[in-house]
Amino acid sequence: MNQVTITFKPKNVTKGLLSALAERARDIMRKRYGLDQNEGMTLEAIGQIYGITRERVRQIEDFSLKVIRKSPAFAETQDIFAELKHALHEYGGVAHERDFLAHLDKNEVVQNHIHFLLVLGTEFTKRKEDDEFHHRWTTDDDHAEKIEQTIRKVASKLSEEDLLPEEEMVKMLVKHLDSGVAGNGVEEKARRWLAISKLLGTNPVGEWGLTTSPNVRVRGIRDYAFLVLREQGSPMHFTEVAKSIHNSFSRRANPATCHNELIKDKRFVLVGRGMYALSDWGYTRGVVREVIETILKEHGPLTEEDVLGRVLKERYVKPNTVLVNLRNPNYFKREKDGRYLVE
Repeated sequence: MNQVTITFKPKNVTKGLLSALAERARDIMRKRYGLDQNEGMTLEAIGQIYGITRERVRQIEDFSLKVIRKSPAFAETQDIFAELKHALHEYGGVAHERDFLAHLDKNEVVQNHIHFLLVLGTEFTKRKEDDEFHHRWTTDDDHAEKIEQTIRKVASKLSEEDLLPEEEMVKMLVKHLDSGVAGNGVEEKARRWLAISKLLGTNPVGEWGLTTSPNVRVRGIRDYAFLVLREQGSPMHFTEVAKSIHNSFSRRANPATCHNELIKDKRFVLVGRGMYALSDWGYTRGVVREVIETILKEHGPLTEEDVLGRVLKERYVKPNTVLVNLRNPNYFKREKDGRYLVE
């Protein structure tokens, strides 16, 4: 990504702006916005220090912001706010709060100073966190709304089984953008817009999908096993799955527990002794006899050789296991021409 930069020193700017306040109000603002430490303090915590109510602290905060905006220092700093506005526009016009601040400066205290300037600036709007989106900043609510509507549209077109590489997710977002939103560097900006969403997210291997999907919001052994098998692309023994979970995600996975979890989950198919595949690879569920039944019902009478070949594509078993099941007269009938059908 192209680096979005600012040329001013945020700490120096806020120092000049805070000089418009009385000492106690200045100290409260520094504590509230974390201008001397990594995190701002709550209204409650500040109130305890000064022996006042949290509501009184809120009143002092609101009054202080108004005083600063009316001060000569604020009027003299408009070029700073213009530069910050330009940075936000270049970033994409609507930005995830934490990501945008971190993009401008890696130091957390400096980020707090930039955040304070965003709060002070009259052209900046904070769209507060809700069930669909994280805290984000914009200077154009119409633009922000168009981006958010596009993200909702993309999410509505995905199922919980869908997983996409980042490049495909970006292209999908760009494809559904309003024509007035697209422009130079739109794919780069689209990556940043994805960050504001709570509807879409990434799993531990960087694939995008719905955050409600267990394939994205990975929690237990089953979910990690799904990612391992998806990455492998072919059936694996449960002991290897457990080992890969530990190696790939630094998560301890007991092999026996892994086996017990996979056999309960419809995302997996047992295709041999301890061998698991993903069901969306097309493997037929059930024991060998049930697999034979499914094949014969789908394709009609088949020779012993045909049945054997088809079953071995579905199951990692010995050929003799297939033949023993196929020759069981309780389930299958052999016609005069040597082909088998379901009894």
